[in-house]
Amino acid sequence: METSEKSVRYASSFKEQLTLRGIIIGAIGAIIITTSSMYVALRMGALPWPTIFVAVMSMTILKIMKNTNLNEINVTHTAMSAGSMVAGGLAFTIPGIWMLNPDAEVKFITLLFVTLSGTVLGVIFTALVRRYFIEKEQLPFPMGIAASETVLAGDEGGGKAKILFTTLGLTAVFTAIRDWFGKIPGAWMATKLWEKNIQFGLWISPMAMAIGYIIGPLFTGVWFLGAILGYFFIIPVGVSMGWFTDVAIATAFKNSLGIGLMVGTGFGILVKGIIPKAKEIYGPIISGKATKEGGVSLKWAPIAFALIAFILTISTEMRLMPSILAIIGVWLTTAMAASITGQTGINPMEIFGIIVLLAIKTVTKLGGIEAFLIAGVVAVACGLTGDVLNDFKSGHILKTDPKAQLISEFIGGIIGAVVSVIVLFVMFKAYGAMGPETELPAPQAYAVSTMVGGLPNQGAFIVGLIIGLVLYLLNIPGMTLGIGIYLPMFISTTAFIGGLLSFAVSRLKPEFNDKGIIISSGMLGGEGVAGVIIAIIKVVTMG
Repeated sequence: METSEKSVRYASSFKEQLTLRGIIIGAIGAIIITTSSMYVALRMGALPWPTIFVAVMSMTILKIMKNTNLNEINVTHTAMSAGSMVAGGLAFTIPGIWMLNPDAEVKFITLLFVTLSGTVLGVIFTALVRRYFIEKEQLPFPMGIAASETVLAGDEGGGKAKILFTTLGLTAVFTAIRDWFGKIPGAWMATKLWEKNIQFGLWISPMAMAIGYIIGPLFTGVWFLGAILGYFFIIPVGVSMGWFTDVAIATAFKNSLGIGLMVGTGFGILVKGIIPKAKEIYGPIISGKATKEGGVSLKWAPIAFALIAFILTISTEMRLMPSILAIIGVWLTTAMAASITGQTGINPMEIFGIIVLLAIKTVTKLGGIEAFLIAGVVAVACGLTGDVLNDFKSGHILKTDPKAQLISEFIGGIIGAVVSVIVLFVMFKAYGAMGPETELPAPQAYAVSTMVGGLPNQGAFIVGLIIGLVLYLLNIPGMTLGIGIYLPMFISTTAFIGGLLSFAVSRLKPEFNDKGIIISSGMLGGEGVAGVIIAIIKVVTMG
């Protein structure tokens, strides 16, 4: 089979871009990627973009089926990746309900409507802001550029696909040996340091190392710096110096500080990147100029907003006013997600959920579950926006019709919404408790739970918020620093090793870096898929 670059052409019509087989492949891929992403998000507390993974997978399958083109591949991987960050938005918020109350009853239909609402809002606002951030501002969206380069490079000799699926299979086997057969320990802890209140360890996880490799040495370095600050200074030094009476109080201070840093960064994005540019972002849409210049028309969007508010009000614990305010919050935060994702490649969707949650709490009293549902709607919408704009970036480079991508995004996102809710319930039934010191730490959801249930240290949160805001205004990644402060140390250590490996490869053997990304994507997908299969088996075999 001919697989050289010349065998892949551009589409000559819209029908060649949006095809039935591409939608079917994208839909099946969306199920797999969403399943894997939910597991990764709950266990890791981090969720790298699946963009390279789905680009290679789409390209490989369509080439085997023959007569494909660059744009069909692009549209297919847009559908395939859409569910990933939908799962992330759900995993980074909703488990907080069970952290505050392990016996809380959350209806499946409630979470389904919340997730579907966030998905539809994400699709609408992605369409509204695509032209500004992709065409006018031309933000880099690094994963989108990487995906387009992957597709343009073709796959000479099938090498990338072979590397990807071989790594995925080997990692899945490793995960089964570790988690199912128990022959490999899940983590290594430095017990002598723990005796001195230094909680140092290493998660034996290909997935964590892959995450570090993908996001690179800069952000993993700042991430690890936050971990060092939290676990080598705040806790042990604070306790020994008498600043805190015990480790638990020191940990509460550390967690509140880390959450404050992330929320402060979110406010920084709003103050510096969105509000001053609101007229530029939304003016052409309101005037209709964007549509005339080739943008996607969404004249029916206000009707969709009203319908979503109505559905949330009658089908979930969310009341009418919080539902309306949440939609307005999504309007602002999706633009924030687009801005920071385009510039840094990081999309802190749960922080945007917290920002909207805090804003709504200032004007109306919220119920416990209602607060989490608001954060969930926002996080899902922001997650989807950031993810798909990476695909739109690659589509802009490949000259794909945005309407074809928008349709595939909607299909993949809806599938992802349904699958992510199912997998979340499966994981909860299989593992029970979620939160710190459990097999599913879900640290982002823990951060949301502290905002709903009451911050363990309000002063530390305020200090962190101010510092995070200042750091962002100084172009310093305070968000990443905050992640390191409140994530478990053993996760940060393994991710940092992956970042160091990425740094070493880029310096010593830069030509291998692309293969390193493919290998990392396979490691990420392999552990994620295997982990969910193990969880499903546990549920099925429970008495």
